[in-house]
Amino acid sequence: MELSTVWFVLIAVLWVGYFVLEGFDFGVGALFPVLGKGDEAMDGETRKRVMLSTIGPVWDGNEVWLITAGGAMFAAFPHWYATLFSGFYLPLFLILVALILRALGFDYRGKVDSAVWRRRWDLCIVAGSVVPAVLWGIAFTNIVRGVPIDASMEYTGGFLSLLNPVALLGGVVLLGLSVTHGAMFLALKTDGPIRHEARALAVRVGGVTAVLAAVWLAIIHRDTGTALSWLVAGLAAAALGGSLVLARRGAEGWAFTGTFAAIGLAVASLFFALFPDVMPSSTDPAFSLTTTNASSTDYTLLIMTWVAAFFVPVVLAYTAFTYWTFRKRVSGHHIPTPQAVGEEPAHTR
Repeated sequence: MELSTVWFVLIAVLWVGYFVLEGFDFGVGALFPVLGKGDEAMDGETRKRVMLSTIGPVWDGNEVWLITAGGAMFAAFPHWYATLFSGFYLPLFLILVALILRALGFDYRGKVDSAVWRRRWDLCIVAGSVVPAVLWGIAFTNIVRGVPIDASMEYTGGFLSLLNPVALLGGVVLLGLSVTHGAMFLALKTDGPIRHEARALAVRVGGVTAVLAAVWLAIIHRDTGTALSWLVAGLAAAALGGSLVLARRGAEGWAFTGTFAAIGLAVASLFFALFPDVMPSSTDPAFSLTTTNASSTDYTLLIMTWVAAFFVPVVLAYTAFTYWTFRKRVSGHHIPTPQAVGEEPAHTR
């Protein structure tokens, strides 16, 4: 196997890792307005703090996969990186802004003891979860189906051309998958009312998403798919359907595993449909970027391979350690008040 093919596979694995891990982060943030409403069992602020506590130890580590995927594309396929990040500049910029706002929301919402203050940062968390999910779906749909690229490997389209009906459907599908995945995660990681509400919501949202995802994947693989990509897409659909059945039966761990597999297989099917191209040209197939004409030199790829052989196990090890350490469920009684830990309210400091 050529090193360029090896690095295409590794980059695909990094993107799969990003979406299956960051996917439930997006879902939890998007569910703030739904599952964060107070009731007799638990007030709204405690609900939101419980939800944030489930992803608090892991969300920033999950974003390492995005940084690593982007860095690997830059080093292994510089022409792919240049064309993608210049042609998709606006949506990628919006994703970056949204992720920054979400991070600020996580860190700053509890700094001032004010309902208005927290409500504004909650909006940042919701927007910072919904916008990236939708835009990533739009971006990857366009990448796989092809975009206008000329003989100089330059993107010749505009932002509005990316907002075609199939790409918009892809954005809705990825958001729906993220919400379903996030709800399954909350059902697995919480106890009390949030657990049961999240599980029921996951089944409802997942059912609608399954139909939309089937249509989306069928359109993509009809145009660009191979026998292998069709098979993997079918496995993704089966995993999502099985997850919903298991959620109905209360098997939350296996249900979350199902959504984890569904997202991972769906993203993998896109890369199977893409190969050997990395960015097909809708202008002329001869102008497409491939694993051959977009890659770095063999010497560069060889050095990167040795570096990856050392650092990838390290990343996997600390990721596994983090999830194992924070594996227990979170409930309302785990959320301390400032007085309970001997602190003054934040606004008096």
